[in-house]
Parts: sequence; structure tokens; C-alpha cells
Amino acid sequence: MPNTLDPPVGTVINPNATDTAPLDRVGWVHAWGVAMRPRTLLVAVSPVLVGAALGFERVGNLDPIAAVLVMGAAVLVQIATNLQNDVGYTLREENSSGTHEGQPRATARGWLSVKQVRIGLLLVSLAALALGLLLVLYRGWPVLLIGAASLAAALAYMGGPKPIAYTPLGELTVFVFFGLVAVGGTEWVLSGRAGILAMLAGMAIGGLAAAALAVNNHRDIAHDRSVGRHTFAVLAGAARSRLLYAALLLGPFVLLPIMATYARAPSLLLPLAVAPRAWHLLQDFARCQSGHEFNQILFRTFRLELGFSVLLAAGVLGAGLRL
Repeated sequence: MPNTLDPPVGTVINPNATDTAPLDRVGWVHAWGVAMRPRTLLVAVSPVLVGAALGFERVGNLDPIAAVLVMGAAVLVQIATNLQNDVGYTLREENSSGTHEGQPRATARGWLSVKQVRIGLLLVSLAALALGLLLVLYRGWPVLLIGAASLAAALAYMGGPKPIAYTPLGELTVFVFFGLVAVGGTEWVLSGRAGILAMLAGMAIGGLAAAALAVNNHRDIAHDRSVGRHTFAVLAGAARSRLLYAALLLGPFVLLPIMATYARAPSLLLPLAVAPRAWHLLQDFARCQSGHEFNQILFRTFRLELGFSVLLAAGVLGAGLRL
């Protein structure tokens, strides 16, 4: 939903300011949309698509109820992450720094109170746990452990005494939970097993998800340094941060021939069709100068991950694998 009340990205945002647009002018839908950040939900959907395709190939059918529960839980965990981030950034007043160039925060703008978002976070977390409990009926307690660990990591990213966002482990956390765990966990829930191909696919999807965070952290190097965050980009510097993005963005395409050879399935090379988009992204990333430009790279990276995942899932389904 477009919002003409928003100042340009990069404008100083002070959570204590009195000149922010009032909620009655912004609207509840837009305010909660800002807090939940629906465009980031692609990072939750993508690995489930691939894991579901692998699960289908393993057992020859797909339990629609289990698939919907897994997808719902994944999306809810990502929403919980976004709500926690909105509150966490505001409480630390990080958006008040003049070097902040990210997207607006609903609590920082005064559109929603910290209490309101925390209540929303609690409800979303409880809903995610409820779906996890339903999945326990399918595959037992290990499912709950996977879900609880994923939710804990989501909340810990910007919560707790030492958030993951303040360490150089952000990209690694995303790689593990939005790649290896999400793909392998989905296949395991739907089929009772997770194999080497799921691990390789999880590495590919996790790499693209982590690439999106690498864009975010590279964009915010100056801001993060000023508020004491020690992300990989801050500690290693801009040059190595660019190399990290390149590795995370292009690495998944290197994994495709390995997957195709292992599975003896040329159809797993289908995601190479979006390789030119990845190359253009990398070139545009190198030329970026402003926060607004980096934000566009961020959303294009999300879309690239979804395209890669859809093609990989199609390749799995078209391969006639015997997992």
C-alpha cells in the first residue's frame, strides 16, 4: 500500500519526535504492514517450497494439511522476527541516528506503541507454537524442537541481552535456519526423512536468504558502527562485505551442478535460468551509493531467492527422483 506520508528513506527517524504522522492519518493496516514487513515473507516461503517438493518425491504424495501447517509456521516465525526487530530497534533508539538508511519502523514513527507490537508478537509466537504442536501429531516431538529452536533464533535476532544482530553471526544464523533447517525440516515433516539432496538444496536457499541480510548489513555499516553493532560488515569492512554478498549470491548456482550430478537429474539445473539476474544484482550492488538503492537490491534479492526456489522445486518434481 503506497504511503505519501513517508519521508524519503534515509531521513532521520526519532521515536520521540512530535512531527510524525498520527496513526489516524496513516491507518492501522499500513502501520501493521510496516511492522510485519510482508515483502520479507518470501524468505520463509522459498525453503518450504523446495522442501515440500523433495518430500513429495520421496513418498510419492503430499499431505496438504501438513504442508499448510509447515508453511504457516514458517511465515509466522518470519513475522515474529519482523515484529521483534521493530520493537528492538526502537527501544535501542537506533532509528534516531542520522546514519540510519533502512525502512521505517512502526514503533519508531509512533504509529504503533511498543506494547501493541509486543502483544502482536506474543499472539504470533503463540500461533506459531500452536501450529508446531499440531505438527507434532504428524512426526513427534523432534518437530517441536525444530520449531522452538527456529522461533527462539528469530526472537534472539534483535532481542535479549546480546542480540544476534549485534554480532557477526547474523548471516550464519539466517543460512542455518532459513536454509538447512527450513528445507530439511520441511522434507522430514512431509516424508519422515531428509537426505543429502535436502542438505545441498538447503545450502543453496540459505545462501540466498543470507545474501539479503548481507545487503542490509552492508547498507548500514556506518549506522551499525555508531550504535555498537559488530556485524560482519562492520568488523570486516566494506570490501569484504561485498565479497560476502557475492559468495552468498553466486554460491547457490555453483551448487546446482553438484545437485544435478548427485541426483542424476539435469532438471535440477533449471534455476540457472535466473543466473543472469543474480549477475546483474551483483553489478548493481557494487554501484550502489544510497540507502534507497540498497533497499531495492534487498527486495530484488528476495525475489531472486523465490524465483530460484520455484525453479528448483519444479526441477525436483520433473526429475522423477528416487530419494
